[in-house]
Amino acid sequence: MAEILAENLSGKAVMGSDGAELGMLYNITMDLESGELKHLVVTPDESYTTTEFDTDREGRPLIPVSRVQAVKDHMIIER
Repeated sequence: MAEILAENLSGKAVMGSDGAELGMLYNITMDLESGELKHLVVTPDESYTTTEFDTDREGRPLIPVSRVQAVKDHMIIER
């Protein structure tokens, strides 16, 4: 996979592979011991209703980084 700078991801739209708009990227979590990226923290779109993902204390979905399929104009998440 090509390298992408984190600053280029901030505020990027997140969509499901089914075309559903999930929201905007808020942050990315990582494991401090291993350095592995863990979750995309997404500010959900108003139409977002799925309980497919765990959420943080503010109700933002935590999408495993392993579900990212593509990063271009949008981040595409496997659904």
